[in-house]
Amino acid sequence: MYFDSNIKLLRKRKNRTQDEVAGKLGMKRSTLSGYENRVAQPGLDVLLQFSDYYRIAVDTLLKVDLSNLGENQLKQLEQGEDVFLRGGNLRILASTVDSGNRENIELVPLKAQAGYTSGFADPEYISELQVFRLPFLSGQKKYRTFQLKGDSMLPIPEGSWVTGEYVLDWNILKTGEACVVLTMDEGIVFKIVENCIPEEGKLVLYSLNPFYEPYEVDINEIREIWKFVHYISHEIPDPVIPENQLVRTVAALKQDLDRLKLDMAPGISSARNHPQGVIPVSGSSPGTGAGPTGNPLSGSFQT
Repeated sequence: MYFDSNIKLLRKRKNRTQDEVAGKLGMKRSTLSGYENRVAQPGLDVLLQFSDYYRIAVDTLLKVDLSNLGENQLKQLEQGEDVFLRGGNLRILASTVDSGNRENIELVPLKAQAGYTSGFADPEYISELQVFRLPFLSGQKKYRTFQLKGDSMLPIPEGSWVTGEYVLDWNILKTGEACVVLTMDEGIVFKIVENCIPEEGKLVLYSLNPFYEPYEVDINEIREIWKFVHYISHEIPDPVIPENQLVRTVAALKQDLDRLKLDMAPGISSARNHPQGVIPVSGSSPGTGAGPTGNPLSGSFQT
């Protein structure tokens, strides 16, 4: 139970004295001090008072050691982004910060991804990952970078480094967004999501590569979701032909095909291959200029 340490931490983060908080909650300062020092145990009505005051669920106040959370997570909780209050399951993100208490961006290379599936919530494991910073990303959000495996998201090349923003509330995911999704069965995957969580409690995951079929993942199998921000690669993706250029190319091919068909027509082909462009007609001799009837048109056709 972390209630005593949590309410003390939250009070200090608000820069409030015990007298100020006790006054807001309608209790004596000594009573609040007893709760913070674990001398007194709160009843349900008191727990609800603290929950309303800090806008944090009772379950979170009791079961989660808030001192282990990063600054961004604490800010999200203080802003009312507690998934217990939204009816979800609490997700505690193991994270690292630099000497200035700023969130690091941890790197998860391919060789570390097998261990990440089991160690994603272990602060000790996360602390062993390499870290870096990108100055153009928001300092108010949490990011992590994963190395891409396979060709399911072409034209993004295999081996690219995909950076994602941590998603605390999965219900707000928008269909069509690209996300890094951690599941217990498949590990780390990078997919386009269709969010069916509010209605059906699942995500449908799509690949950019059309050779891969979409599939469903139940919410209970998911451990983390990171919304795509950008990727880094040493390869240049294959060019995508614009639609108007593709139409012009197809039209040109059709014209070439029509000319080829015309060239292969029997009459035209013979005319082009015969000397002086004269095509003999059955019953005439080349160069006579007349057929059996003496009609010039029955003997040859001048091109």
